[in-house]
Amino acid sequence: PAPSDASAPSDAEGKGRAGAAEQPAASASAPFRTKKLTVPGLGEGAAGRRSRARTAHGRTTGSYRPRGGALGSLHLAATIRAAAPYQKARGRTGTGLVVRKDDLRLASREGREGNLVLFVVDASGSMAARQRMGAVKGAVLSLLLDAYQRRDKVGLVTFRGREAGLALPPTSSVETAAARLESLPTGGRTPLAAGLLKARDVLRIERLRDPARRALLVVVTDGRATGGPEPLPLARRAAGLLAADGTASVVVDCETGPVRLGLAADLAGRLGGSAVTLDELRADALAGLVKDVRGGQGSTTGRAA
Repeated sequence: PAPSDASAPSDAEGKGRAGAAEQPAASASAPFRTKKLTVPGLGEGAAGRRSRARTAHGRTTGSYRPRGGALGSLHLAATIRAAAPYQKARGRTGTGLVVRKDDLRLASREGREGNLVLFVVDASGSMAARQRMGAVKGAVLSLLLDAYQRRDKVGLVTFRGREAGLALPPTSSVETAAARLESLPTGGRTPLAAGLLKARDVLRIERLRDPARRALLVVVTDGRATGGPEPLPLARRAAGLLAADGTASVVVDCETGPVRLGLAADLAGRLGGSAVTLDELRADALAGLVKDVRGGQGSTTGRAA
């Protein structure tokens, strides 16, 4: 477990963060190809190229009994199997089958859906080192390009100073997201709890607008929480709320240096997701390390090929 005062900066660091002027925006490093991040389970969202989903077209994976007037393609073999045991009781004579409404089975088809990928980016003073922020922006830009190819919606929440803000509401315009990311300034303290709660609010609103589109939360931070009373416990409680919502998540650990507190990994555990380090990120391994991000029940982690 992380020390109880792990979120507190040193005297020099605290002064630097508390009174730090806004730092100029760092340029993103060169983008790279990422492997696919997917939301686990079977969704029913809009057609795309990311996560598994039940669709009107695609390969047939089974059958199901229609409910509520649902329409779809008839699964002939499954319908015959459902009706066959009752033919004698229904008085069938000669050829053919007596088929009733309850016997009907529809084909269950599986394809791919697009998701909402919501980035929550730490833009505080602890992230202000230009080389580190450039690498972080490069990685997020790479995932944005991947989201464009997979027909996802994307959104961007940032947090710094005393508050969090929605830099870009969920949109299909990856170009706009990339522009907002490129101009993102850094500096100030780290209101991690505010960032997580803002993300939760955005996801809640999007679930009302588009209930079928599942979300993937990507938190980019070193895991520190500073400013205000009990910043780290508040952040942990906020993570617990997201986990209780069943939000699929991954934390990009941006902590560097010889001594590491493991706060990002702790945050990932509380979110029910996985953490990958900045070094793994720079090795073009982020999406390869996380194949299935499980919301609320941990995650399955694999190695990049």
